[in-house]
Formats: sequence, C-alpha cells, structure tokens
Amino acid sequence: MSEGLSGFGKRSNLDPEDFYMSEEGFIVFTEKYHLKRGYCCKSGCKHCPYGYDKKTNTIK
Repeated sequence: MSEGLSGFGKRSNLDPEDFYMSEEGFIVFTEKYHLKRGYCCKSGCKHCPYGYDKKTNTIK
C-alpha cells in the first residue's frame, strides 16, 4: 500500500504512548490516544475508555 493512501503514514504526529504494533503488524491505539482524541468512534476499539459496546451500540 502506498504511504500516500494510508492515513497512518503520518505517524510523526502521534506520541509513542498513543499506539503500539500488534504481533500481526496492526496499529493498536491506546486509551491515552482515545482520550486525547476526545470522542468515541464507535468502532469497538480494544482500549476504548468510553465504554462503547459494539453488540448493543451503546456507551456505558
């Protein structure tokens, strides 16, 4: 994939504590990143601090 097509090609704007790479090579955003972003994206993120439940589509 071309770096120009990927929104993650600009990682310089992210702090090292904002994400980590999974064993499979995926970018995983941390709770700190989600709090800095300031809202829930309702994607069922692994470290969602907002309590979003993807099965019920609710925030606890």
